[in-house]
Amino acid sequence: MPHNPQSTIHYIITGGTIDSYYDGSKDTAVTNEHSVIPQFIKSLKLYSEAEFTTVCMKDSRQLCMEDLNQILKTVEESSHTKILITHGTYTMPDTGRFLKANLKRKDQVIVLTGSAIPLNGFSPSDGPFSLGYSIAQLEHLEHGVYVAMNGRVFSPEEIAKNMQEARFYSIFQERE
Repeated sequence: MPHNPQSTIHYIITGGTIDSYYDGSKDTAVTNEHSVIPQFIKSLKLYSEAEFTTVCMKDSRQLCMEDLNQILKTVEESSHTKILITHGTYTMPDTGRFLKANLKRKDQVIVLTGSAIPLNGFSPSDGPFSLGYSIAQLEHLEHGVYVAMNGRVFSPEEIAKNMQEARFYSIFQERE
């Protein structure tokens, strides 16, 4: 099948818990040196083509302006209109707002997602669901920037994280 930029999903990888492992000596999740996302996506045998770009492999609390600008540049320069950004959950809403405020292109659907539990080595992990849900949403959303977590799509302006529940919610809606 010929390569079609419209049917390709461009995965932009930034690290985060979804792309981490548990380090017992540190008693915490540590970001992988190399992403496991491409191998996982390829194992799904999806109909859409995939392109992968690793911007960085960091805990999102460690992202700096240089990283945000590189994410922005990667999105702007992509030949694709479907963008899925894997990201740590701590600052995912901030990156969504940064992209929405600074993107010049308006022809892309951009979804940020991540997980509270690493993709590999843990069962159950919310990582596979987050990726699958986000891929499905790329097919239906209007152009713009979104965050997809916990089976919902949020705008960057509305999303907030409840740290105690490790769950996202809309600041514009009553809490459930």
